[in-house]
Amino acid sequence: MIISTKIRYGLRALIMIAAAPENKGILQKDIAAHEDVSNKYLDHIVIALKRANIIKNYTSKKSGYILTRDAKDILLIDIYLAFEPCLCLVDCLKEGGSCPLQNNCLTQPVWRALNKRFYNFMKNVSLQDVIDGKDLDFPA
Repeated sequence: MIISTKIRYGLRALIMIAAAPENKGILQKDIAAHEDVSNKYLDHIVIALKRANIIKNYTSKKSGYILTRDAKDILLIDIYLAFEPCLCLVDCLKEGGSCPLQNNCLTQPVWRALNKRFYNFMKNVSLQDVIDGKDLDFPA
């Protein structure tokens, strides 16, 4: 599994949006320039974050973006799931996935345990934790 560029740029964009003045928001073109990403690529990221109800326009379509809730209430899992349908480290863990070895696979418990730890990490770290530079060591 790879954390996609959309997820990575989405998190970076959210950090910028969180830092923007609440009464104004931040424009997409300013995020694109700061992050050195094309406005067209950022469109896809913004659409996904809006669809996931993580960001919204401050007032009108041409206004800057703001968070829909406090950064402490936006979890990494929310951001991840804005771009991916599920958090599955390996394909065999996807719901409805078919693997001919599923009933006899000795490695599947390893992937399930790792997936669970990753999921727990993602649901216990907020956008605010990232912004604050919180120590993100997570106990096993």
